[in-house]
Amino acid sequence: MSDSALREADRTLVRPARAPEAHPSGAPAQAGRLAAIDALRLLAAVAVAAYHYVGTPTPRFWGERYDLPQAAPLLHAVSGYGWLGVEAFFLISGFVICMSCWGRTPAQFAVSRIARLFPLYWAVVLLVVVMGTVTVLLGQRSGAPTDLRTTLGNLTMIPGPLGVDFTAGVAWTLWVEARFYLLMGALLLFGLTYRRVVAFGLLWLVLASIGRELHSTVLDELLLSQYAGLFVAGIACYLMHRFGPNLLLWLLTGFAWCYTLTVLDDRVASHPTSNWGASAAVLTGFLVLLALASLSRLRHLRWRNFVYAGALTYPFYLVHQSIGIPVARGVLKAAPALGLLPSVAAGLLFSLLLAAVLNSQVDRRLGPLLRRRLTAALDPGPRPMPLPSDHRVVG
Repeated sequence: MSDSALREADRTLVRPARAPEAHPSGAPAQAGRLAAIDALRLLAAVAVAAYHYVGTPTPRFWGERYDLPQAAPLLHAVSGYGWLGVEAFFLISGFVICMSCWGRTPAQFAVSRIARLFPLYWAVVLLVVVMGTVTVLLGQRSGAPTDLRTTLGNLTMIPGPLGVDFTAGVAWTLWVEARFYLLMGALLLFGLTYRRVVAFGLLWLVLASIGRELHSTVLDELLLSQYAGLFVAGIACYLMHRFGPNLLLWLLTGFAWCYTLTVLDDRVASHPTSNWGASAAVLTGFLVLLALASLSRLRHLRWRNFVYAGALTYPFYLVHQSIGIPVARGVLKAAPALGLLPSVAAGLLFSLLLAAVLNSQVDRRLGPLLRRRLTAALDPGPRPMPLPSDHRVVG
């Protein structure tokens, strides 16, 4: 990048939105949408689902009659690394959220995130609660229905800090994402420029490293020391996508990736069937795919099927474990002759169909409505004051 271009990038706080591009089919595409990134999101979601369904190390996860290492040994071994899909989501999030922040005010960014995340999340939490209550009342599951306090805590999207269990098991990642959004929102208060974002990434990694050295729980929570490298690497990839690759951005990416692979050992330790070398290779593969999706000719891909798949990723991710697995277990119990893998496929298919319904009925309807209402609420006009009943107009 030339000095003049760099100075121009530093001066640029807000860029006007580009006109939407068209898909080959003629359907309008969302401005700036990268279909290859959506495809990568789908790959990460499939990896996580594979881990929960067939890669889990929990013995007899599907009952006493079924042992995954014996029923599908290769599939079980490969899917055992599917938990890295969560890390891939954080990597992609660094890219996408930096792109989403650019040219927006903190308030606009907050509105976009709330409208994107909360309607689907609320719907899934309520679905899980209703489904769990019905199965308990019908005697299909032991235990007590989810209590009101737990449900209310989960509707905030931060049940962990409030001291209640997650209703949707995968929702712990949303709290990680939310803290990343807060960090990006704080940066937005100063305005996004090329140099500020680079400095932010470097400073974040250094402070996160200090937090780990001090064994500071507070710094770890605030700075996301386990995942900081993933987010920063994603941010660096976006900067290369926007401004072009250069030595500084490659160094930032390399620093972030060295950090990521070093602290990855902590996550590997919590997954006893995985080893660090294979995990590092898989995660590096996701980074390579992100670079290809954003820097190679793939960035020009405008295939709307990938875009739709990307739209289904979030609802599918939310429902595949807490709703899809009970459905698969119900199929397996009702039709044991069907076998394990067909029952697993039924649970995954149900999750995908439910995700499509949620996308159509919740995300596309409530999301835009919430966005409009929140945008209007940011700058409400003064309400007209009623005149006193004894008011007299003097001519």
